[in-house]
Amino acid sequence: MNSFFENQIWPLRNRLYRLAYLWVKDRALAQDILQTVFEKALNKEDILKQVQNPAGWMVRTLKNESLHQVKIQRRTSGLEGLEMFEEPSEEDSPDHRTQWVMRFVRSLPEKQREIFHLREIEGLTYSEIADYLEVSVEQVKVNLHRARKALREYLKEK
Repeated sequence: MNSFFENQIWPLRNRLYRLAYLWVKDRALAQDILQTVFEKALNKEDILKQVQNPAGWMVRTLKNESLHQVKIQRRTSGLEGLEMFEEPSEEDSPDHRTQWVMRFVRSLPEKQREIFHLREIEGLTYSEIADYLEVSVEQVKVNLHRARKALREYLKEK
């Protein structure tokens, strides 16, 4: 018989890793953060069983741990140091164009970037995103609309 952790928490590992990587932009650090969060979840398994949304608890814990690690590493967040990028040429591969769009998405403000990632990459619903980020569904819709609009406008300019 599988434990609560195996049934409810472990299946989230890939999504949680991608979120940690989105926030810290370092694969090894994202893995370390995920391991720390899983340890916390194992230690608090009895409490997690009582939580209405364990996945939301995991995302919040992951985000808090990511922020903590970023402070420790003295990393900067936001757009500082972000290189300008060029539009892909006609001969570029689809993978290269996808990478170009993802670089653009990373240049979005943090909240728009997170919401865009959760919706378009992870496929979460508006209410799931709202629960994960502890914001209203309206805020999710507004930020997603702004992110999509910024991308469309940038693509039109090119």
